[in-house]
Formats: sequence, structure tokens, C-alpha cells
Amino acid sequence: MSERIDFHSAAPAGMKALGGVYSYLAQTDLPLTLLELLFLRISQINGCAYCIDLHTKALNKSGMGWDKIVLTSVWQESGTLFSDKEKAALYWAECLTLIAQQGAPDDRYTALKAHFSEKEIVDLNIAIGLMNTYNRMAISLKKLPASASLS
Repeated sequence: MSERIDFHSAAPAGMKALGGVYSYLAQTDLPLTLLELLFLRISQINGCAYCIDLHTKALNKSGMGWDKIVLTSVWQESGTLFSDKEKAALYWAECLTLIAQQGAPDDRYTALKAHFSEKEIVDLNIAIGLMNTYNRMAISLKKLPASASLS
């Protein structure tokens, strides 16, 4: 598989704008490890090898153990490995990523409100939308994961 378009070279201003959204998120009250965890889960749902590689490495570098990273795709069956706050955010990320299939159910929103402020919920929505955008860029334009170049 070869990359179709290097989107950073083809549209640097657009990619800089997306990077600006990420910079905003990095300055919010949402922990970066939670954002990375959501980014990983969204990328798993969308099947984005580039982003799965990137966010798996970022989580490991941040100190998250491999057990938690590996079980992110099955977080609902992982007992107490994920906190209630993480579970609420992961479920919300799944709902919004698959919104055409399942909507954004009231019970999931209620669970989210138990752990996050209104601003944090909006910031989570921004983060979820951003990762879905990045996944669509990387998948459609065949961005190879960094690990693929190591083999």
C-alpha cells in the first residue's frame, strides 16, 4: 500500500488549522491521557492503522500500561481496569463515532454528566470530532503507520 496524498504537504494551512484544534484541547482541563485513550478507541472503531499506532505509542510513553492499552478495544469487558469516568467518556466517544447507527442516547449523556462539566462535555465532543476527521484523512489517503516503515 502506498500513500495517496501527503495531506500535510498538499494542504498545510488546513492541517495547521486541525493542529490548532488539538492545541486548544491540550490546554483544556481534560487530561491528555484521557484524550489519547479516546483517540485510540475512536481509531480502533474506524480502523485507522496510522492513528492506532500513534496513540498506542503516546499512551505507553505517558506511562499507561500495556494491559490497559491492549484492552481498550474491549474496555466494557475489562472489569475495573478503566475508571467510571473513563468508561463514560469511552462510551460517549463510541456513540458519537457511530452516531448514524445509535444516536447519542440520553442514558449515555446522563452518565457523562456525572463526571464532566458542560464545558468538558463540549471539549470531549470537539476531541471526538477531531479524531474522526483525522481518521478519515489517514484512511482515505492511505497514511502508513510509523511502525510500518520500521519493518
